[in-house]
Amino acid sequence: MSDLFLGGNTNSVLFATAEFAPAIKVGGLSEASSGLVGCLRSMGVDVDVVMPDFGLIELIDAIETPLRGLPWWCPPVTVRSGWTDTCGPITLLAFEGSTRRHPYVDPSTGHGWPDSDVMFLTFSAAVATLAEQLRPDVVHCNDWHTAAAIALLPDDVRSILTVHNLAYQGWTDPAWASRFGEHGDAYLHHDAFNPLAGGLSLADHVVMVSESYANEAVQETGGFGLHERLVARGSALTGIRNGIDIGLWSPSEDPMLPVTYDHDDLAGKEICRKELLRTAGFEHDRGPVLGVVARFVHQKGIDLALEIAPFLDALPAKLVIIGSGAPELMRQAQDTAAAFPESVHVFGGYDEKTAHLVVAGSDLLLVPSRFEPCGLTQMQAMTCGTIPVVTDVGGLRDTVKDTDRHPRTGTGYVASAPTPMSLLDAVHRATRGWQNARKRASIQRRGMTADWSWAAPARAYVDLYSTS
Repeated sequence: MSDLFLGGNTNSVLFATAEFAPAIKVGGLSEASSGLVGCLRSMGVDVDVVMPDFGLIELIDAIETPLRGLPWWCPPVTVRSGWTDTCGPITLLAFEGSTRRHPYVDPSTGHGWPDSDVMFLTFSAAVATLAEQLRPDVVHCNDWHTAAAIALLPDDVRSILTVHNLAYQGWTDPAWASRFGEHGDAYLHHDAFNPLAGGLSLADHVVMVSESYANEAVQETGGFGLHERLVARGSALTGIRNGIDIGLWSPSEDPMLPVTYDHDDLAGKEICRKELLRTAGFEHDRGPVLGVVARFVHQKGIDLALEIAPFLDALPAKLVIIGSGAPELMRQAQDTAAAFPESVHVFGGYDEKTAHLVVAGSDLLLVPSRFEPCGLTQMQAMTCGTIPVVTDVGGLRDTVKDTDRHPRTGTGYVASAPTPMSLLDAVHRATRGWQNARKRASIQRRGMTADWSWAAPARAYVDLYSTS
Protein backbone atom coordinates (compact mmCIF):
# COMPACT_ATOMS: atom_id res chain seq x y z
CA MET A 1 0.00 0.00 0.00
CA SER A 2 1.14 3.51 -0.76
CA ASP A 3 1.54 5.70 2.31
CA LEU A 4 0.15 8.89 0.86
CA PHE A 5 -2.11 10.17 -1.87
CA LEU A 6 -0.26 12.96 -3.63
CA GLY A 7 0.68 14.52 -0.33
CA GLY A 8 -2.69 13.77 1.33
CA ASN A 9 -3.30 11.68 4.42
CA THR A 10 -5.26 8.77 2.92
CA ASN A 11 -3.68 5.45 2.05
CA SER A 12 -6.42 2.99 1.04
CA VAL A 13 -9.84 3.01 -0.62
CA LEU A 14 -12.41 0.20 -0.77
CA PHE A 15 -14.39 0.88 -3.93
CA ALA A 16 -17.79 -0.87 -3.95
CA THR A 17 -19.78 -1.09 -7.18
CA ALA A 18 -22.29 -3.32 -8.95
CA GLU A 19 -20.62 -2.90 -12.35
CA PHE A 20 -17.06 -2.67 -13.60
CA ALA A 21 -16.21 -2.53 -17.30
CA PRO A 22 -15.49 -4.50 -19.28
CA ALA A 23 -16.29 -7.51 -17.08
CA ILE A 24 -19.77 -6.39 -16.00
CA LYS A 25 -21.23 -3.66 -18.19
CA VAL A 26 -24.85 -2.54 -18.25
CA GLY A 27 -24.71 1.26 -18.24
CA GLY A 28 -22.51 4.23 -17.52
CA LEU A 29 -21.81 3.04 -13.97
CA SER A 30 -19.51 0.33 -15.33
CA GLU A 31 -17.36 2.66 -17.43
CA ALA A 32 -17.32 5.36 -14.76
CA SER A 33 -16.19 2.86 -12.13
CA SER A 34 -13.41 1.33 -14.22
CA GLY A 35 -12.29 4.67 -15.63
CA LEU A 36 -12.01 6.35 -12.25
CA VAL A 37 -10.33 3.36 -10.59
CA GLY A 38 -7.85 3.02 -13.44
CA CYS A 39 -6.88 6.67 -13.21
CA LEU A 40 -6.62 6.59 -9.41
CA ARG A 41 -4.35 3.56 -9.56
CA SER A 42 -2.15 5.26 -12.17
CA MET A 43 -1.79 8.15 -9.71
CA GLY A 44 -0.54 5.77 -7.01
CA VAL A 45 -3.81 5.48 -5.09
CA ASP A 46 -4.35 2.09 -3.45
CA VAL A 47 -7.87 1.05 -4.54
CA ASP A 48 -9.49 -2.30 -3.77
CA VAL A 49 -12.52 -2.93 -6.02
CA VAL A 50 -15.29 -5.09 -4.53
CA MET A 51 -18.30 -6.40 -6.44
CA PRO A 52 -20.99 -9.03 -6.04
CA ASP A 53 -19.93 -12.37 -7.48
CA PHE A 54 -22.46 -12.79 -10.27
CA GLY A 55 -20.53 -15.79 -11.54
CA LEU A 56 -19.63 -13.90 -14.71
CA ILE A 57 -15.97 -13.10 -13.99
CA GLU A 58 -13.15 -15.64 -14.12
CA LEU A 59 -10.32 -14.71 -11.77
CA ILE A 60 -6.64 -15.50 -12.21
CA ASP A 61 -4.82 -16.75 -9.10
CA ALA A 62 -8.04 -16.57 -7.09
CA ILE A 63 -7.91 -16.91 -3.32
CA GLU A 64 -11.13 -17.89 -1.52
CA THR A 65 -11.80 -17.23 2.15
CA PRO A 66 -14.98 -17.13 4.24
CA LEU A 67 -16.05 -13.69 5.45
CA ARG A 68 -16.39 -13.69 9.24
CA GLY A 69 -18.41 -11.33 11.42
CA LEU A 70 -21.43 -10.84 9.19
CA PRO A 71 -24.75 -9.58 10.61
CA TRP A 72 -26.97 -12.34 11.95
CA TRP A 73 -29.36 -12.23 9.01
CA CYS A 74 -26.77 -12.60 6.25
CA PRO A 75 -26.12 -15.90 4.48
CA PRO A 76 -22.52 -17.18 4.44
CA VAL A 77 -20.31 -15.08 2.18
CA THR A 78 -17.15 -16.20 0.41
CA VAL A 79 -14.50 -13.64 -0.54
CA ARG A 80 -12.85 -14.41 -3.88
CA SER A 81 -9.82 -12.23 -4.56
CA GLY A 82 -7.78 -12.30 -7.75
CA TRP A 83 -7.30 -10.36 -10.92
CA THR A 84 -8.24 -10.26 -14.59
CA ASP A 85 -6.35 -9.04 -17.62
CA THR A 86 -8.92 -6.34 -18.26
CA CYS A 87 -9.96 -5.26 -14.74
CA GLY A 88 -6.79 -5.72 -12.73
CA PRO A 89 -7.10 -6.81 -9.08
CA ILE A 90 -10.68 -7.30 -7.93
CA THR A 91 -12.57 -8.85 -5.01
CA LEU A 92 -15.86 -10.69 -5.49
CA LEU A 93 -18.33 -11.49 -2.73
CA ALA A 94 -20.23 -14.74 -3.34
CA PHE A 95 -23.30 -15.87 -1.42
CA GLU A 96 -26.51 -17.78 -2.02
CA GLY A 97 -28.41 -16.04 -4.81
CA SER A 98 -25.53 -13.88 -6.04
CA THR A 99 -24.96 -15.92 -9.21
CA ARG A 100 -27.15 -14.59 -12.00
CA ARG A 101 -26.95 -14.05 -15.74
CA HIS A 102 -27.48 -10.28 -15.50
CA PRO A 103 -26.98 -7.97 -12.50
CA TYR A 104 -30.47 -6.46 -12.60
CA VAL A 105 -32.77 -8.18 -15.11
CA ASP A 106 -33.88 -11.74 -15.75
CA PRO A 107 -33.01 -12.14 -19.47
CA SER A 108 -35.76 -14.73 -19.92
CA THR A 109 -38.52 -12.28 -18.92
CA GLY A 110 -37.00 -8.84 -19.40
CA HIS A 111 -38.11 -7.90 -15.87
CA GLY A 112 -36.00 -7.04 -12.84
CA TRP A 113 -35.02 -9.85 -10.51
CA PRO A 114 -37.66 -10.10 -7.73
CA ASP A 115 -34.95 -10.53 -5.07
CA SER A 116 -32.76 -7.56 -6.04
CA ASP A 117 -33.26 -6.05 -2.59
CA VAL A 118 -31.96 -9.21 -0.89
CA MET A 119 -29.10 -9.38 -3.35
CA PHE A 120 -27.76 -5.87 -2.94
CA LEU A 121 -28.56 -5.37 0.74
CA THR A 122 -26.69 -8.59 1.51
CA PHE A 123 -23.83 -7.32 -0.64
CA SER A 124 -23.87 -3.98 1.21
CA ALA A 125 -23.71 -5.67 4.60
CA ALA A 126 -20.83 -7.83 3.37
CA VAL A 127 -18.97 -4.72 2.12
CA ALA A 128 -19.28 -3.16 5.57
CA THR A 129 -18.03 -6.38 7.19
CA LEU A 130 -15.09 -6.49 4.79
CA ALA A 131 -14.31 -2.87 5.68
CA GLU A 132 -14.35 -3.80 9.36
CA GLN A 133 -11.56 -6.30 8.65
CA LEU A 134 -9.51 -4.37 6.08
CA ARG A 135 -9.86 -0.97 7.75
CA PRO A 136 -9.49 1.16 4.62
CA ASP A 137 -9.36 4.89 5.12
CA VAL A 138 -12.33 5.40 2.81
CA VAL A 139 -15.19 3.25 1.55
CA HIS A 140 -16.34 4.64 -1.77
CA CYS A 141 -19.90 3.50 -2.48
CA ASN A 142 -21.67 3.83 -5.82
CA ASP A 143 -25.45 4.14 -6.24
CA TRP A 144 -28.15 2.38 -4.23
CA HIS A 145 -26.61 -1.07 -4.67
CA THR A 146 -23.93 -0.22 -2.08
CA ALA A 147 -25.42 2.70 -0.14
CA ALA A 148 -26.75 0.58 2.74
CA ALA A 149 -23.17 -0.40 3.64
CA ILE A 150 -22.67 3.08 5.08
CA ALA A 151 -25.01 2.28 7.99
CA LEU A 152 -22.74 -0.52 9.21
CA LEU A 153 -19.28 0.97 8.64
CA PRO A 154 -16.87 1.42 11.56
CA ASP A 155 -16.92 4.98 12.91
CA ASP A 156 -13.32 5.61 11.94
CA VAL A 157 -13.80 4.69 8.26
CA ARG A 158 -14.82 7.61 6.08
CA SER A 159 -17.49 7.16 3.42
CA ILE A 160 -18.18 8.71 0.03
CA LEU A 161 -21.31 7.97 -1.98
CA THR A 162 -21.30 8.72 -5.69
CA VAL A 163 -24.76 8.98 -7.22
CA HIS A 164 -24.74 8.04 -10.89
CA ASN A 165 -28.52 8.16 -11.27
CA LEU A 166 -31.08 9.36 -8.70
CA ALA A 167 -33.89 7.60 -10.55
CA TYR A 168 -32.79 4.21 -9.20
CA GLN A 169 -33.17 4.06 -5.41
CA GLY A 170 -33.78 0.43 -4.41
CA TRP A 171 -37.13 0.86 -2.65
CA THR A 172 -38.15 -2.17 -0.58
CA ASP A 173 -39.90 -3.36 2.60
CA PRO A 174 -39.42 -1.00 5.58
CA ALA A 175 -38.75 -4.03 7.80
CA TRP A 176 -35.19 -3.98 6.45
CA ALA A 177 -34.45 -0.97 8.68
CA SER A 178 -34.20 -3.19 11.75
CA ARG A 179 -31.35 -5.13 10.12
CA PHE A 180 -29.09 -2.12 9.69
CA GLY A 181 -28.47 -1.26 13.32
CA GLU A 182 -28.72 2.13 14.93
CA HIS A 183 -28.66 3.92 11.58
CA GLY A 184 -31.38 1.82 9.98
CA ASP A 185 -34.08 4.44 10.45
CA ALA A 186 -32.13 6.86 8.23
CA TYR A 187 -33.15 4.65 5.31
CA LEU A 188 -36.88 4.98 5.94
CA HIS A 189 -38.41 7.26 3.33
CA HIS A 190 -42.10 7.48 2.47
CA ASP A 191 -42.93 4.24 4.29
CA ALA A 192 -40.24 2.21 2.56
CA PHE A 193 -36.62 1.21 3.10
CA ASN A 194 -34.76 3.34 0.56
CA PRO A 195 -31.04 2.48 0.34
CA LEU A 196 -30.15 5.58 -1.65
CA ALA A 197 -32.02 7.94 0.67
CA GLY A 198 -30.22 6.60 3.72
CA GLY A 199 -26.85 6.73 2.01
CA LEU A 200 -27.42 10.38 1.06
CA SER A 201 -28.04 11.23 4.71
CA LEU A 202 -25.25 9.17 6.28
CA ALA A 203 -22.29 9.40 3.89
CA ASP A 204 -19.51 11.75 4.90
CA HIS A 205 -19.65 13.20 1.40
CA VAL A 206 -22.06 12.83 -1.51
CA VAL A 207 -20.92 13.25 -5.11
CA MET A 208 -23.19 13.81 -8.10
CA VAL A 209 -21.53 13.00 -11.41
CA SER A 210 -21.63 16.52 -12.85
CA GLU A 211 -21.99 20.02 -11.46
CA SER A 212 -25.24 20.68 -13.29
CA TYR A 213 -26.69 17.40 -12.05
CA ALA A 214 -25.83 18.43 -8.48
CA ASN A 215 -27.69 21.69 -9.07
CA GLU A 216 -30.69 19.89 -10.56
CA ALA A 217 -30.78 17.30 -7.78
CA VAL A 218 -31.51 19.86 -5.04
CA GLN A 219 -34.58 21.04 -6.94
CA GLU A 220 -37.95 19.37 -6.50
CA THR A 221 -38.20 18.82 -10.25
CA GLY A 222 -34.85 17.03 -10.47
CA GLY A 223 -34.39 15.32 -7.13
CA PHE A 224 -36.71 12.32 -7.63
CA GLY A 225 -38.18 12.87 -4.17
CA LEU A 226 -34.78 13.12 -2.47
CA HIS A 227 -34.06 16.82 -3.00
CA GLU A 228 -34.69 17.74 0.65
CA ARG A 229 -32.13 15.20 1.84
CA LEU A 230 -29.64 16.59 -0.64
CA VAL A 231 -30.32 20.19 0.34
CA ALA A 232 -29.68 19.19 3.95
CA ARG A 233 -26.15 18.05 3.08
CA GLY A 234 -24.99 21.57 2.28
CA SER A 235 -21.27 21.67 1.50
CA ALA A 236 -21.06 17.87 1.86
CA LEU A 237 -22.66 17.65 -1.57
CA THR A 238 -20.38 18.08 -4.59
CA GLY A 239 -20.64 17.75 -8.35
CA ILE A 240 -17.66 16.06 -10.06
CA ARG A 241 -17.99 15.44 -13.78
CA ASN A 242 -17.19 11.93 -14.96
CA GLY A 243 -14.40 11.39 -17.45
CA ILE A 244 -13.90 8.80 -20.16
CA ASP A 245 -11.19 6.25 -20.81
CA ILE A 246 -9.23 8.11 -23.48
CA GLY A 247 -7.17 5.00 -24.16
CA LEU A 248 -10.31 3.09 -25.04
CA TRP A 249 -11.84 5.98 -26.96
CA SER A 250 -8.83 7.44 -28.75
CA PRO A 251 -9.41 7.10 -32.52
CA SER A 252 -5.65 7.12 -33.07
CA GLU A 253 -5.27 3.73 -31.37
CA ASP A 254 -8.74 2.12 -31.26
CA PRO A 255 -8.40 -1.50 -32.49
CA MET A 256 -12.18 -1.76 -32.96
CA LEU A 257 -12.19 0.76 -35.82
CA PRO A 258 -11.48 -0.15 -39.46
CA VAL A 259 -8.68 2.45 -39.50
CA THR A 260 -7.25 4.92 -37.02
CA TYR A 261 -7.02 8.70 -37.31
CA ASP A 262 -6.41 11.84 -35.25
CA HIS A 263 -7.33 15.53 -35.20
CA ASP A 264 -4.52 16.41 -37.61
CA ASP A 265 -5.75 13.98 -40.28
CA LEU A 266 -9.43 12.99 -40.39
CA ALA A 267 -9.13 10.86 -43.54
CA GLY A 268 -9.60 7.74 -41.42
CA LYS A 269 -12.84 9.09 -40.04
CA GLU A 270 -14.28 9.23 -43.55
CA ILE A 271 -13.35 5.56 -44.01
CA CYS A 272 -15.13 4.74 -40.75
CA ARG A 273 -18.13 6.70 -42.01
CA LYS A 274 -18.31 4.72 -45.24
CA GLU A 275 -17.99 1.46 -43.31
CA LEU A 276 -20.86 2.51 -41.05
CA LEU A 277 -23.04 3.31 -44.07
CA ARG A 278 -22.17 -0.08 -45.58
CA THR A 279 -22.85 -1.95 -42.34
CA ALA A 280 -26.19 -0.18 -41.92
CA GLY A 281 -27.14 -1.11 -45.48
CA PHE A 282 -27.63 2.42 -46.78
CA GLU A 283 -27.23 2.61 -50.54
CA HIS A 284 -27.27 6.39 -50.89
CA ASP A 285 -24.98 8.86 -49.13
CA ARG A 286 -26.91 12.08 -48.69
CA GLY A 287 -26.26 14.42 -45.78
CA PRO A 288 -24.70 13.66 -42.41
CA VAL A 289 -25.04 10.41 -40.51
CA LEU A 290 -26.69 10.93 -37.12
CA GLY A 291 -25.78 8.24 -34.57
CA VAL A 292 -27.42 7.23 -31.29
CA VAL A 293 -25.71 4.92 -28.78
CA ALA A 294 -27.88 4.47 -25.68
CA ARG A 295 -29.77 2.14 -23.42
CA PHE A 296 -33.40 1.77 -24.47
CA VAL A 297 -34.97 3.34 -21.39
CA HIS A 298 -37.32 6.31 -20.95
CA GLN A 299 -34.54 8.51 -19.58
CA LYS A 300 -32.47 8.29 -22.75
CA GLY A 301 -35.22 9.71 -25.00
CA ILE A 302 -34.98 7.08 -27.74
CA ASP A 303 -38.66 7.71 -28.50
CA LEU A 304 -37.92 11.43 -28.91
CA ALA A 305 -35.21 10.68 -31.45
CA LEU A 306 -37.59 8.45 -33.40
CA GLU A 307 -40.05 11.34 -33.71
CA ILE A 308 -37.70 13.12 -36.10
CA ALA A 309 -37.55 10.17 -38.52
CA PRO A 310 -40.22 11.58 -40.91
CA PHE A 311 -38.10 14.71 -41.43
CA LEU A 312 -34.73 13.07 -42.10
CA ASP A 313 -35.08 12.69 -45.86
CA ALA A 314 -35.84 16.40 -46.23
CA LEU A 315 -32.91 17.57 -44.10
CA PRO A 316 -31.24 15.35 -45.53
CA ALA A 317 -29.71 13.04 -42.89
CA LYS A 318 -29.61 9.40 -41.85
CA LEU A 319 -30.20 7.99 -38.36
CA VAL A 320 -28.32 4.96 -37.01
CA ILE A 321 -29.22 3.58 -33.58
CA ILE A 322 -27.57 0.94 -31.40
CA GLY A 323 -28.52 -0.13 -27.90
CA SER A 324 -30.57 -2.57 -25.85
CA GLY A 325 -33.12 -2.37 -23.09
CA ALA A 326 -36.90 -2.06 -22.83
CA PRO A 327 -38.57 -4.38 -25.38
CA GLU A 328 -41.34 -1.88 -26.14
CA LEU A 329 -38.81 0.83 -27.07
CA MET A 330 -36.84 -1.63 -29.17
CA ARG A 331 -40.02 -2.60 -31.04
CA GLN A 332 -40.82 1.07 -31.61
CA ALA A 333 -37.32 1.64 -33.00
CA GLN A 334 -37.55 -1.39 -35.30
CA ASP A 335 -40.99 -0.29 -36.52
CA THR A 336 -39.63 3.17 -37.30
CA ALA A 337 -36.71 1.68 -39.23
CA ALA A 338 -39.14 -0.46 -41.21
CA ALA A 339 -41.25 2.61 -42.03
CA PHE A 340 -38.24 4.68 -43.13
CA PRO A 341 -35.70 2.17 -44.47
CA GLU A 342 -33.83 4.75 -46.56
CA SER A 343 -33.05 6.97 -43.59
CA VAL A 344 -33.24 4.91 -40.34
CA HIS A 345 -31.31 1.79 -39.31
CA VAL A 346 -31.46 0.07 -35.93
CA PHE A 347 -28.85 -2.53 -35.04
CA GLY A 348 -30.28 -5.58 -33.33
CA GLY A 349 -28.89 -5.44 -29.80
CA TYR A 350 -25.73 -3.92 -28.38
CA ASP A 351 -22.28 -4.86 -29.63
CA GLU A 352 -19.15 -3.07 -28.42
CA LYS A 353 -17.34 -3.06 -31.75
CA THR A 354 -20.37 -1.76 -33.62
CA ALA A 355 -20.93 0.90 -30.96
CA HIS A 356 -17.38 2.17 -31.53
CA LEU A 357 -18.06 2.27 -35.27
CA VAL A 358 -21.28 4.25 -34.73
CA VAL A 359 -19.51 6.78 -32.48
CA ALA A 360 -16.53 7.24 -34.81
CA GLY A 361 -18.30 6.80 -38.14
CA SER A 362 -21.22 9.14 -37.49
CA ASP A 363 -20.96 12.80 -38.41
CA LEU A 364 -23.25 13.85 -35.56
CA LEU A 365 -24.08 12.01 -32.34
CA LEU A 366 -27.56 12.58 -30.94
CA VAL A 367 -28.04 12.37 -27.15
CA PRO A 368 -31.78 13.07 -26.63
CA SER A 369 -31.90 12.43 -22.86
CA ARG A 370 -34.81 13.66 -20.76
CA PHE A 371 -32.33 13.93 -17.90
CA GLU A 372 -28.67 12.99 -17.83
CA PRO A 373 -26.51 12.81 -14.69
CA CYS A 374 -23.36 13.06 -16.79
CA GLY A 375 -23.41 11.14 -20.02
CA LEU A 376 -20.33 9.59 -21.57
CA THR A 377 -21.20 9.20 -25.25
CA GLN A 378 -21.05 12.92 -25.99
CA MET A 379 -17.45 13.03 -24.68
CA GLN A 380 -16.57 9.83 -26.52
CA ALA A 381 -18.01 11.36 -29.69
CA MET A 382 -16.04 14.59 -29.39
CA THR A 383 -12.84 12.62 -28.87
CA CYS A 384 -13.59 10.86 -32.17
CA GLY A 385 -14.37 14.07 -34.07
CA THR A 386 -18.11 13.39 -34.06
CA ILE A 387 -20.15 16.50 -33.27
CA PRO A 388 -22.70 16.02 -30.46
CA VAL A 389 -26.32 17.17 -30.58
CA VAL A 390 -27.65 17.05 -27.02
CA THR A 391 -30.44 18.21 -24.75
CA ASP A 392 -29.79 20.97 -22.23
CA VAL A 393 -29.75 18.79 -19.11
CA GLY A 394 -27.26 17.63 -16.47
CA GLY A 395 -23.80 16.71 -17.59
CA LEU A 396 -24.68 17.35 -21.23
CA ARG A 397 -24.94 21.03 -20.34
CA ASP A 398 -21.51 20.87 -18.67
CA THR A 399 -19.71 19.24 -21.59
CA VAL A 400 -21.28 20.58 -24.79
CA LYS A 401 -21.33 24.27 -25.72
CA ASP A 402 -23.73 25.31 -28.47
CA THR A 403 -21.82 26.45 -31.52
CA ASP A 404 -24.48 28.83 -32.81
CA ARG A 405 -24.51 30.67 -29.48
CA HIS A 406 -20.73 30.48 -29.04
CA PRO A 407 -19.18 30.52 -32.53
CA ARG A 408 -15.58 30.72 -31.29
CA THR A 409 -15.76 28.07 -28.56
CA GLY A 410 -18.73 25.84 -29.41
CA THR A 411 -18.33 22.07 -29.44
CA GLY A 412 -21.77 20.93 -30.61
CA TYR A 413 -25.46 21.77 -30.72
CA VAL A 414 -27.79 21.99 -27.74
CA ALA A 415 -31.57 21.46 -27.91
CA SER A 416 -33.32 23.83 -25.52
CA ALA A 417 -35.64 21.11 -24.18
CA PRO A 418 -36.05 17.31 -24.42
CA THR A 419 -38.90 17.51 -26.92
CA PRO A 420 -39.18 16.35 -30.54
CA MET A 421 -39.47 19.89 -31.88
CA SER A 422 -36.43 21.16 -29.95
CA LEU A 423 -34.42 18.13 -31.07
CA LEU A 424 -35.47 18.65 -34.66
CA ASP A 425 -34.40 22.29 -34.48
CA ALA A 426 -30.98 21.30 -33.07
CA VAL A 427 -30.54 18.56 -35.69
CA HIS A 428 -31.50 21.01 -38.44
CA ARG A 429 -28.91 23.52 -37.19
CA ALA A 430 -26.31 20.75 -36.89
CA THR A 431 -27.02 19.51 -40.42
CA ARG A 432 -26.66 23.03 -41.78
CA GLY A 433 -23.42 23.53 -39.85
CA TRP A 434 -22.04 20.18 -41.03
CA GLN A 435 -22.39 21.35 -44.62
CA ASN A 436 -19.94 24.19 -43.89
CA ALA A 437 -16.60 22.35 -44.08
CA ARG A 438 -14.60 25.08 -42.31
CA LYS A 439 -17.10 25.40 -39.48
CA ARG A 440 -17.31 21.63 -39.14
CA ALA A 441 -13.53 21.26 -38.91
CA SER A 442 -13.28 23.94 -36.20
CA ILE A 443 -15.92 22.26 -34.06
CA GLN A 444 -14.29 18.86 -34.49
CA ARG A 445 -10.85 20.18 -33.52
CA ARG A 446 -12.17 21.79 -30.32
CA GLY A 447 -13.83 18.58 -29.22
CA MET A 448 -10.89 16.34 -30.13
CA THR A 449 -8.29 18.48 -28.37
CA ALA A 450 -10.28 18.99 -25.14
CA ASP A 451 -9.31 16.95 -22.07
CA TRP A 452 -12.15 14.50 -21.41
CA SER A 453 -9.93 12.15 -19.40
CA TRP A 454 -10.36 11.12 -15.77
CA ALA A 455 -7.30 13.14 -14.68
CA ALA A 456 -9.10 16.19 -13.27
CA PRO A 457 -12.07 14.28 -11.80
CA ALA A 458 -9.70 11.78 -10.15
CA ARG A 459 -7.75 14.61 -8.52
CA ALA A 460 -11.04 15.98 -7.15
CA TYR A 461 -11.84 12.58 -5.66
CA VAL A 462 -8.39 12.36 -4.11
CA ASP A 463 -9.05 15.67 -2.37
CA LEU A 464 -12.32 14.28 -1.01
CA TYR A 465 -10.64 11.08 0.17
CA SER A 466 -8.25 13.14 2.21
CA THR A 467 -10.80 15.55 3.72
CA SER A 468 -14.16 13.75 4.01
